[in-house]
Amino acid sequence: MKIFKNRIIHRLMIVLGIIAILTLVVVLTYSCSPQFGGAITAKAKNKYSNSPNFKDGKFINRNEVDVAVKITFSDFIKNLPLLFEPRDSTTIPSNDLPREDMELSFVDNEKAKTQLFWFGHSSFLLQIEERNILIDPVFSQRASPFSFMGPKRFSSSLPISVDKLPKIDAVIISHDHYDHLDYKAITKIKDKVKMFYTPLGVGVHLKKWGIEEERIVELDWWQEANADELKFIATPSLHTSGRKPNTTASTLWASWVIKSETESIYFSGDGGYDVHFKEIGERFGPFDFAMMECGQYNEMWPKLHMFPEQTVQAGIDVQAKQIMPIHWGAFSISSHSWTDPVERVIDAAKKAKLPLIIPIIGEPIIIQDTIKYSEETWWKTIK
Repeated sequence: MKIFKNRIIHRLMIVLGIIAILTLVVVLTYSCSPQFGGAITAKAKNKYSNSPNFKDGKFINRNEVDVAVKITFSDFIKNLPLLFEPRDSTTIPSNDLPREDMELSFVDNEKAKTQLFWFGHSSFLLQIEERNILIDPVFSQRASPFSFMGPKRFSSSLPISVDKLPKIDAVIISHDHYDHLDYKAITKIKDKVKMFYTPLGVGVHLKKWGIEEERIVELDWWQEANADELKFIATPSLHTSGRKPNTTASTLWASWVIKSETESIYFSGDGGYDVHFKEIGERFGPFDFAMMECGQYNEMWPKLHMFPEQTVQAGIDVQAKQIMPIHWGAFSISSHSWTDPVERVIDAAKKAKLPLIIPIIGEPIIIQDTIKYSEETWWKTIK
């Protein structure tokens, strides 16, 4: 009996030792790996306490709407493959998506017209008033802190190499999730960027990555910053944030209004459907163009991301003259098919008679042009 008891104790000690080692590895990984970003200090929390969107050490949604994911064990098992690289042909295309070479387009552009270039998902290059603005630039092959796991980009290459990007006047970031704030992208472009504009707290990551404080402008909802002839306004969204399990809601999330003297553009960032869209439309609409989240939705997190029908309604609410569905076409973060967002948003937009554009990655989007419903269904050509 004593021998048996000693064996049990021995095995238990081995298990506890393994757990301790794994815990140490996790702690060291979080502490030493720069891609996880910086940490909000007590001094910063004291500063953010003046914000109506900050409570009990965390940022909150309007009316304290709870966006917590309700997931059962069976849901977890069902969605576990998404943490790695799903091979289901419905969630990931079997071939690279079509794309156009961006380099010639923006080099040859006389910059008389405002134009956008889509990298897939929610990443854009905007050229307006002879200025280059990057929006949520994510250039890595995975939307993850690791190169070996996490959602993998549908296409093997970008419409332009990062080193061929022009000088960037501003980078606008909606929040700090990995599919919107990319450590590798920021470190590659930081020396050619004049200014960074973020919601409250997100600047802590940029500082961690070597960007000087004077080049970072943090805004609360409804606050604005002037950049020469342009105006950037941080507006509400219904979402959350965090790059580690213990940093949820430690930084603010936002949508963005970009205004010149003649044009208004709206970028929804991430988030569920709520009343803030109407308020944004009333304050700053109508918009010449709106990039509206439409992808990576799931019944388990209905308030974190909009469903396509809500995307169209949100476009109507913000008083957009035309919308473009974003947050699709690059990464599979949910279990719906990769074409479900675009197919459903087309049907909803036609019913609502809301002009819609669905460009190829890298294709110039000229804001001043009259854009009608896209009749080209390029995604259907993917085998």
